[in-house]
Amino acid sequence: MPPSPLSDIRVLDLTNVLAGPFACHHLAHMGAEVIKVEAVGRGDLARQLGADPDLNEKGMGVSFLAQNAGKKSVTLNLKDARGKALFLRLVQTADVLVENFRPGVMDRLGVGYETLKSARPELIYCAISGFGQDGPWVDRPAYDQIVQGASGLMSITGDEQSAPLRVGYPVSDTVGGMTAAFAVAAALNARPRGAFIDVSMLEATLSTMGWVVSNHLIAQAAPGAHGNENPTSAPSGAFVAGDGLLNIAANKEAQWVLLTDHLGLAALRKDPRFTTREDRKRNRVALKAALEAVLRTRPAGHWVTELNQIGVPAGPVLSVPEALALPQVADRGFLDSFADVPGVGRDITVATTGIKLDGAPPKVATPPPELGAHNAQVWGSLGLDDAELDSLKAEGVI
Repeated sequence: MPPSPLSDIRVLDLTNVLAGPFACHHLAHMGAEVIKVEAVGRGDLARQLGADPDLNEKGMGVSFLAQNAGKKSVTLNLKDARGKALFLRLVQTADVLVENFRPGVMDRLGVGYETLKSARPELIYCAISGFGQDGPWVDRPAYDQIVQGASGLMSITGDEQSAPLRVGYPVSDTVGGMTAAFAVAAALNARPRGAFIDVSMLEATLSTMGWVVSNHLIAQAAPGAHGNENPTSAPSGAFVAGDGLLNIAANKEAQWVLLTDHLGLAALRKDPRFTTREDRKRNRVALKAALEAVLRTRPAGHWVTELNQIGVPAGPVLSVPEALALPQVADRGFLDSFADVPGVGRDITVATTGIKLDGAPPKVATPPPELGAHNAQVWGSLGLDDAELDSLKAEGVI
């Protein structure tokens, strides 16, 4: 089996909650050795977050389990001079460092980029923050909710009655993490190595809104909340069938013809309200009503099967559990399971990356770690003996 793309890379993960851990989750699945450097006694805040209070109490919250498989965990007090010295020794063995503290925190701790660069010139240092490392908002605290609102994303989510709405998962955190992972992977390809990467969750979110942003900047089109309708085409959106919703995306003229023929509505093509794509977009409410008059006569699954067979893209509107149970998901190795996880006391199943390399999904060998599970291994590899480790632990340094 060929080595993983990042199998010779060591990453120091100084991140908390989601954006940073998600970035390092991807790097771990690409084969990097990811060492999670956590605060003594408490660790990543995500250890206390999630829908299972018992796991939160154990410091193995579901939010932590979700994106920390395959990593090692060490604890360290960076406010202690001995902890700082130990950290600098660890940095000298690393290729990448990822952190998502507020801008300036690492400098105040005495382990900012310039200090670490002196110790390790080849280091790729990735700082993830809400708004970037400079600018008038640099000192503002930022969480996903704040960034979703500031980016304009909430203003275009929902419909005219319900917007603005928060997207149903922490999309800005997730996009920020994915952007960081991409930037780190790119920087690892440079020669000589060594870079400071500044990832703004606000800008990363805006970058994924390219069509909306460009329609505003170039076409002066006011961004709006279109609900389940695709504003670029019609008929394209969610439609009511006999037992619920289905999605139809008849975006091409040929698909529009196939759809109307199959539904017995060929006469709609002669209606001046629906002649061209632009006509259909302007009159999408009337068009939707005409299509739904037929779609309501059969269940959604019936239409999904028939429309796909004739070449009209259609799909179900599923719950998350239904989506995870699809053979299309479950049979491709997207989910990964770990047996009898330490600190959890039972088996767990987690999501991976949505990537396949040479036909196989990248996997990690170990489950999410208990806090400080690798202290002896990692700090011992730097030359500390058992007595030194015991002393540093007793004094709260590790």
